[in-house]
Amino acid sequence: MIQVNNVSLKFGKRTLFEDVNLKFTNGNCYGLIGANGSGKSTFLKLLSGELETTTGEITVSKGERISFLKQDHYQFEEKRVIDVVIMGNSKLYEIMEEKDKMYQQTEFSEEDGMKLANLEAEFMELDGWNAEPDAAQLLNNLGVPEENHYMLMKEIPVKLRVKVLLAQSLFGNPDILLLDEPTNSLDLEAIRWLEEFLINFNNTVIIVSHDRHFLNKVCTHICDIDYSKIKLYIGNYDFWYESSELLQRQMKESNKKKEEKIKELQAFIARFSANASKSKQATSRKKMLEKIELDEIIPSSRKYPYIDFKIEKPAGKEILKVENLTKIVDGKKVLDKVSFTVLKGDKICILAKDDMVKTTLFNILIGKEKYDKGTIEWGKTMNPGYLPQDNTEYFQSEKNIMEWIGNFYDIKDETVLRGFLGRMLFSGDDVFKKVNVLSGGEKARCMLSKMMLEEPNFLILDEPTNHLDLESITSLNKGLCNFQGEIIFTTRDYELNSTVANRVIEIQEDGTIIDRQIPYEEYIDRIEK
Repeated sequence: MIQVNNVSLKFGKRTLFEDVNLKFTNGNCYGLIGANGSGKSTFLKLLSGELETTTGEITVSKGERISFLKQDHYQFEEKRVIDVVIMGNSKLYEIMEEKDKMYQQTEFSEEDGMKLANLEAEFMELDGWNAEPDAAQLLNNLGVPEENHYMLMKEIPVKLRVKVLLAQSLFGNPDILLLDEPTNSLDLEAIRWLEEFLINFNNTVIIVSHDRHFLNKVCTHICDIDYSKIKLYIGNYDFWYESSELLQRQMKESNKKKEEKIKELQAFIARFSANASKSKQATSRKKMLEKIELDEIIPSSRKYPYIDFKIEKPAGKEILKVENLTKIVDGKKVLDKVSFTVLKGDKICILAKDDMVKTTLFNILIGKEKYDKGTIEWGKTMNPGYLPQDNTEYFQSEKNIMEWIGNFYDIKDETVLRGFLGRMLFSGDDVFKKVNVLSGGEKARCMLSKMMLEEPNFLILDEPTNHLDLESITSLNKGLCNFQGEIIFTTRDYELNSTVANRVIEIQEDGTIIDRQIPYEEYIDRIEK
């Protein structure tokens, strides 16, 4: 259990948290949500002890072990993968290292023998004999192949290193588990496994995540950070969202009724205060008026961008036809005789274990990469818009945001540009930020702005939720649901997949495809069965 009592955290004049009082108990999973910059990751660091509070205290039940998902895999480059996982239980790992050193000694004193016996006893108590099998099982479940388990971290792909760090945080049944964006870079199978792991985990879990479906599946509570306060709600993300919306509506309705009552009393007082026969009633009404208090409705610090993809010209009957498309990368067929036809109303989710394969397909469709064999036929009326996963090349510029977006579309009217960028949360002096120093989230919103101005009738989206906060993801989701054209996209966001995709194309490891003309959720049901 973690108890948070009157905690505040300040950096200079800025107050990040103030008077926070919370209790995190066993058997519950808490989702920590809030706008970008509200301090979600910082709060996890407070709970883990990495940061100290300005005021108040955080206490952890005696003897309980905290495990915190680390994002920096570079510090483990010279360590074996299996060892990095076991390091999740630092006490066990230290005992294992000390034991190994002692067994390498050529001479033993009586004192050494006693020390080794104590180490062996502690090793047994911590279930040390099962450490490697347990670590290997976690790695297998997360999709790290067995041939990588005894390699050095620097020798395996970066995306696997992220999974190793997640396995490290889960290892050894920690009493308190702190996870900061645990689904980042995970494939859909690994995310589903993690969901089941956390649902069945009996200790305390506190999670920061932008994946709405993940929060809905695993969370029993939501902690909402807003205006330096943290409020606890029972239930998952959807329950929090509906509850907070309902509370705002109820307060507004309550205030409306109170305002009507106030006007009624004021009218009575104004009419009869000078009338002797009615003076007592007027005085009574004044007292009633003084007692009426309007509820203070504090607007959320969250801001939702306005994402709406308009179409300049509707598509004709012919959309896109791909026949026998073949592409070889580094001697391997990543696409092998791929054929599919996009029909009116299609919103196609592309699935593949290797992200590079999906990106290669998208780059070929928009003409950025050449293919080896096959044909691609776009309809004559088609105007595709592309949102790449890696947008680095678009931001190698000293231009500010307004110049950058204006340059693409030759828009000179500052009022028009400011209005458009304001809807995408670039207000005031934000529009003068240099694009080469923008954050990942700001660049993503710039790219979405660019795509909206293009007014395409066909969208190709490669991991469009990357770097976006929950509010922007929600707005993007609505925009894609309302889009009247066709879409080909890939994302790890389950909610976006299930609400947008009405067709699933799965690229197999041999480069062939399985084309399932069914909604995403039906596809998942079939796979699980």
